[in-house]
Amino acid sequence: MPKLSNVLKARRKQKFKVRQKNTCNICGRTRAYIRRFGLCRLCFRELALKGQLPGVVKSSW
Repeated sequence: MPKLSNVLKARRKQKFKVRQKNTCNICGRTRAYIRRFGLCRLCFRELALKGQLPGVVKSSW
């Protein structure tokens, strides 16, 4: 998980638009970000397995 100072720095409005990064709304992780849900893959998986994300079903075949 990223340092708290880095998370807070990323959430501030940047001087240039190009510097903005997508970060997870829960943990602040920048990599493996899923735009549709606004979460990183780790938080997405946790919430999906708990059934807290509407419309997300674990696939099985």
